[in-house]
Amino acid sequence: MLLEEFVLWVLATLLSTSVAMILAKIYGKEMAIGIYAVLTVIANIIAVKLISVAGLVAPAAVIVYSVTFFITDFISEIYGKETAKKAVITGVVANLVTVFFVMIAVKMPPAEFLSGKIVDSFNTVFTFTPRIVVASITSFIISQTHDVYAYHFFRRISKGKYMWLRNNASTMLSQLIDTTVFITLAFYGVAPLLSLIAGQYILKLLIALLDTPFLYLSVKVLKD
Repeated sequence: MLLEEFVLWVLATLLSTSVAMILAKIYGKEMAIGIYAVLTVIANIIAVKLISVAGLVAPAAVIVYSVTFFITDFISEIYGKETAKKAVITGVVANLVTVFFVMIAVKMPPAEFLSGKIVDSFNTVFTFTPRIVVASITSFIISQTHDVYAYHFFRRISKGKYMWLRNNASTMLSQLIDTTVFITLAFYGVAPLLSLIAGQYILKLLIALLDTPFLYLSVKVLKD
């Protein structure tokens, strides 16, 4: 995939997510928390596919998952730290529930008329490797919790000014933690860790920089 194409997908995702956040003005913070939880579940499902962007290898979930940090920053800015923490807890529970019910679906015997190829494809995609699940949940809890606290730390020391600073600083640090923890736990002894971490983190940094104008837009609409 060309870098230009990747950027267009990022911008489209950020725009649609911003619209969803703006709807929170009508439907309340539950809308933002719900979208956040849904995106974390989607990210874990589609992460099984690896993509290449300008020579950098990353899971197909790199855009969706990166946007979840945009959402926690939005929730932190509008609704405060406690609500952002509730969003993270909701995301953890949503993922655990998803893993549980997907495992049940995989174990269920298929209908007799269903072709073997369809069943095999389903099982291949939705059979979670325990190591990947542990790596994903662990990195998720650590990085997302860090993002909430880091955002409010930078908000406090900047005295509520420079939202671009707390948005980028908290997200960049949290993304580094997330990428390092996940790749290390999931691929230690299996794949070259440094190259995987570097490739994913570069793409996540790009997304973090691109999401700032959308955060300003979403926050402005909610506060007006």
